[in-house]
Amino acid sequence: MTSRLDRIAQQRLEKLERLRARGINPYPHRYHRSHTTQQAIALLKQQEEGGGKGETPVVNIAGRIMARRRMGKISFLDIRDGSGKIQLYFHSDLVSEANLKLLKDIDIGDIIGASGKLFRTKSGEPTLEVENFTLLSKSLRPLPEKWHGLSDIDTRYRQRYLDLIANTEVGEIFKVRSQVITGIRQFMDRRGFLEVETQVLQPLAGGALARPFITHHLALDQDFYLRIALELHLKRLIVGGFDKVYEVGRIFRNEGISTKHNPEFTMLESYEAYADYNDVMEMVEKMVSGTLRKITGGYKIRFGDNVLNFKPPWQRLSLHQAIMNYAGVNFDKFPDTDSLRGEMLRLKMEVDPQKDRGRLIDELISTYVEPNLIQPTFLLDYPIEISPLAKKKPDNECLVERFEGFAGGMEIANAFTELNDPIDQRQRFLQQQKQQAEGEAGVIDEDFVLSLEYGMPPTGGLGLGIDRLVMLVTNQQSIREVILFPQLREKT
Repeated sequence: MTSRLDRIAQQRLEKLERLRARGINPYPHRYHRSHTTQQAIALLKQQEEGGGKGETPVVNIAGRIMARRRMGKISFLDIRDGSGKIQLYFHSDLVSEANLKLLKDIDIGDIIGASGKLFRTKSGEPTLEVENFTLLSKSLRPLPEKWHGLSDIDTRYRQRYLDLIANTEVGEIFKVRSQVITGIRQFMDRRGFLEVETQVLQPLAGGALARPFITHHLALDQDFYLRIALELHLKRLIVGGFDKVYEVGRIFRNEGISTKHNPEFTMLESYEAYADYNDVMEMVEKMVSGTLRKITGGYKIRFGDNVLNFKPPWQRLSLHQAIMNYAGVNFDKFPDTDSLRGEMLRLKMEVDPQKDRGRLIDELISTYVEPNLIQPTFLLDYPIEISPLAKKKPDNECLVERFEGFAGGMEIANAFTELNDPIDQRQRFLQQQKQQAEGEAGVIDEDFVLSLEYGMPPTGGLGLGIDRLVMLVTNQQSIREVILFPQLREKT
């Protein structure tokens, strides 16, 4: 037995054949559009504000049919394009017989072009009085039954095109995403940074502790890794003489999926010679708050049940004090893995027996500290065990000059005073190799260490999560809402 949707699809195929039989091309090559729907409405307002003098100009607009209403000799269609929607008015006395016949084979979801004069109905609705119209694309499948509120999460993510058609607010999220990225680029450009591009396929995966994706190049007969960070190649450019560089790029990590994690995501990474993590902190405050103000008009946004205030200066809190405040653990008193694990067990915390001291501290951060950092906050000065690319603090060999930025209970930024001592860097890499988890990238990038041997100036580096920043700005609780095509489990 065929379903209702199958029957509708069959009826649309029959209409398609009728159109072709009448010599109508249902998929023409182009259409001259003189105005978007919103430009047409603005033109109407302009004429009204001028007292309605002069003849109303004829405009050509185009869009997808979203609604249809018929009243005797009169039909109304609502069409939507990328800028908005407008109402079309058809009267049997004003359009040709061929157009009337075509109108009968038009369905909701079809894309049409229409020309005519603009006016406002008695109810005040901006409307195009159609003189002529053209079918631009015949839709062979109906829009979802409740196109005005498509809510099935799986369908929304798998068929994002339907989500964008059905839920106009979704399109607004991705317009804001574009504005965020543009704002960040403009900020970095104004500060004298050079935007660069580094390779996605890398012979070694480095710059972070993460499990990489592996692929194979046939011509070279060599395995490559999709990059897990932008860091090591950007710092090579600092060695090479570029003083300020940044890249907005895709990162790939073969790890779990959650509301905050997607296997591929977008990062801003930047590196500035002769700067340290204090300079980077000041830059992040100005970048994020300035971009936010440009988009929203202010520093405050709502995220979930909270109002976040990004006006500088943000709260600064030492990592040591934060773990004391929220987990009740003074990690200075537990200098090795066994003692720290024992303290966590004493406090009835869940402890992974495979994790070393650095990873246990990282677990304390993610479990107890991060969810409590709602207002924009910088956590400062991390243990050396979990920061192999950062420079030691001059007054404490156990800590490094590193900060992470948090807002809305999640991490949005990570930054260091970059380690530029090649001997220390090699030792750190060797130590990291001993501590890495199964499957994580851990081969020493010898060429990167070699580059440091030629001399890298003191440098401040930053990684900023674009997706999470967009989550905050658009008040979305899941990263999938701000990625156009998120990864999903294969549908069976």
